[in-house]
Amino acid sequence: MEITEIRVRLMGRRNDKLRALCSATFDNSLAIHDLKVIDGAKGQFVAMPSRKLTDRCARCGGKNHLQARFCNDCGAGLPAERAPKDGRGRPRLHADVAHPIHAAYREALQARVLAAFHDELERSKLPGYRPAALGDEPEDFEEGDAAGSVTTAAVGAAGAAGAAGAAGIPGMSAMAARAPEPPRP
Repeated sequence: MEITEIRVRLMGRRNDKLRALCSATFDNSLAIHDLKVIDGAKGQFVAMPSRKLTDRCARCGGKNHLQARFCNDCGAGLPAERAPKDGRGRPRLHADVAHPIHAAYREALQARVLAAFHDELERSKLPGYRPAALGDEPEDFEEGDAAGSVTTAAVGAAGAAGAAGAAGIPGMSAMAARAPEPPRP
């Protein structure tokens, strides 16, 4: 599967660990939204789209996220520490909606997204910088939330194709830059 486009929306708050929201398009056919560029303890990484895990209220059966202290439907108190633990003993509060199956593909995708993120950071420093629209804007964005976004249509970002080729992923080393298809009416 070829990554044919990456779009980046920079987040405006400098003290936030969430640095950008991204969308990746594969083979000009499949888009995955809400990839997150996060500043972690060991450097920047890409988090895949996820959803909050939920459980049911024992009293009314209503769905509640695992950190809720009270039921959204009936208001009953919910027990603390309901979340299952991961391998490190931390509560597991989210589940990936979409994710790579193989570590090599995940590393190649992360390299491409981080390269597009750093390219956009550099472009945002130029005078007269105007971010492009992401297209399918998430509903939870408000105008003041983001510093901008960009479309990175040239898929052969510096080093990204080389990283993918080095990972030995079929179809990834031939990521020639090509223009995205025009929008359909």
